[in-house]
Amino acid sequence: MLDTVKSIGWKVRQYKILFAFFLYFLGSSTIACARILPDEIENELRRAGVAEESVGIVVQPVDGQKPILALNADIAFHPASTMKVVTTYAALELLGPHYRWKTNAYVTGKLEEGVLHGDLIIKGSGDPSFSQKDLWLFVREIQDSGIHEIRGNIVLDRSVFGKTGYDPAAFDDAPLKPYNAGPDGLLLNDRKVEIRFIPDIVRDKVNVAMEPRMNGIAIIPPVAASSACGNWQNGMDIHFDDRIAYFEGQYPLACGEKTLSVHPYQMSDIRYFGSIFEKLWRESGGVFNGHVIEGTVPPEAQIVARWNSPALGMIVNAVNKISNNVRARQLLLALGVEFRGEGVTTEDGVDVVMKWLAEKGIGTDKVVIENGSGLSRDEKITPSTMAWILRVAYESPVMPELVSSLPIVGRDGTMSKRLVNSEIAGKAHVKTGAINDVRAIAGYVLAKSGRRYLVVCMVNHPDAGYARPLLDSLLNWTYEKG
Repeated sequence: MLDTVKSIGWKVRQYKILFAFFLYFLGSSTIACARILPDEIENELRRAGVAEESVGIVVQPVDGQKPILALNADIAFHPASTMKVVTTYAALELLGPHYRWKTNAYVTGKLEEGVLHGDLIIKGSGDPSFSQKDLWLFVREIQDSGIHEIRGNIVLDRSVFGKTGYDPAAFDDAPLKPYNAGPDGLLLNDRKVEIRFIPDIVRDKVNVAMEPRMNGIAIIPPVAASSACGNWQNGMDIHFDDRIAYFEGQYPLACGEKTLSVHPYQMSDIRYFGSIFEKLWRESGGVFNGHVIEGTVPPEAQIVARWNSPALGMIVNAVNKISNNVRARQLLLALGVEFRGEGVTTEDGVDVVMKWLAEKGIGTDKVVIENGSGLSRDEKITPSTMAWILRVAYESPVMPELVSSLPIVGRDGTMSKRLVNSEIAGKAHVKTGAINDVRAIAGYVLAKSGRRYLVVCMVNHPDAGYARPLLDSLLNWTYEKG
């Protein structure tokens, strides 16, 4: 009898030990607690037709050590544009919120009575935000220095970045899409053109206007059509090179006036910047009959005008709120320039970010950065690593700039039309990510309890496009239950 009691007692102790180990791993492992999902999240998973293994989740208090919800947290996922959180945080911390880019104008030769007998050189530093308005003010500043006629060439110095061999069709074979614009040492207007199609019903034709206006570009408009509007963009092909903008096909008059943003990838970078500069130079009363060429600033050149960009703390707003891809690429290269010098490539910027993450104690073994924008089929990160970055960022001196750059749920940016009528509207800052087969969010939620949580969710699945309600449900759940 005594032996039997001892045997039972030993077995009970064994079960207690096993149960203690179970509780330990349940509390300490994000993978272990991954299997317990709230009903509303499970329901949205089923509605979306997305398998559980295709979703990674971490929800954790910003001041806590363990997540309250996790799923596949240590599996590497494609993050889409949530990768911009990593890029912008790195830029803010390594460059500083007050960092500014400089665009300078230099001259060679002699200036006599307003006539420059030499070249005007424009040197870029990779300013992500340089716009047509900025260029117009810069032109005025150059002319205010006393230059009204240039009898040499206009030389564009883009050497701050090395040759990248960038292919705008590589990502999705849609090089005309503005999001496929590549980085440039003299980036202007995000390297895009706004095209307005203006029907003239009386004359049965279509007029085309472009912004920015370019010098020396001939426009051949599409043929007017009497058909229904429908999917009008599929009715024409656009060819946009250094000399001509040709719209081959038809434009239905029934469409009325429409606007289309394009990336004129067939036009050279020199031609894009140069044709806009020439137009503004002449419209401002300047005279120029030379050529626009690529080159570098010679040692004897003298500076005549300077342009400073807005502070980085402001520039990251466009990168995150509207998910500007080319500006994210510029930021990554700027990190390379700051720590490696001019002539850098994207790989230099990637190396800077990876070393910075490692120095902060953030594991990089499952992190892949290709261009820093998330517009990539190669970029990867685990939800737990993204959560770690968000937590470290929240304790950083640049936290205010980073958090304020993220879209506010139901209010602005890519979250402006989501959860508008929910209680969470205005109480969460969340970066979104969306490419084919990928949907993601990463950011911060101020819960109803008054406690702040970091939220990460990545969906990699052919039906990821149906997962938006899942992401929104997770945000709502965090707000209500956190």
